[in-house]
Amino acid sequence: MFGDLSFSHILILLLIVVLVFGAKRIPEIGSSLGQGIREFTRSMRGVTEVRPEPPRVQQPPPSAAGASTLSPPPPSGGDPKRLND
Repeated sequence: MFGDLSFSHILILLLIVVLVFGAKRIPEIGSSLGQGIREFTRSMRGVTEVRPEPPRVQQPPPSAAGASTLSPPPPSGGDPKRLND
């Protein structure tokens, strides 16, 4: 595919690139392209690394003193209490 490119073809392509983008803009394009590639490889390296999970901290159960300030828990099990009796 690219084996047919001779020196004159490459020279014509470079001339077209300079005419389209300008001589001052080409180094900026190259540096931004290089930064993009570096950022992409850095992010891909971060995805493939195995990171240890942080230890999980268990919350202590609420104390009996703290439960008295809250509303009473709903009845558990059995028949529901009737208000009309």
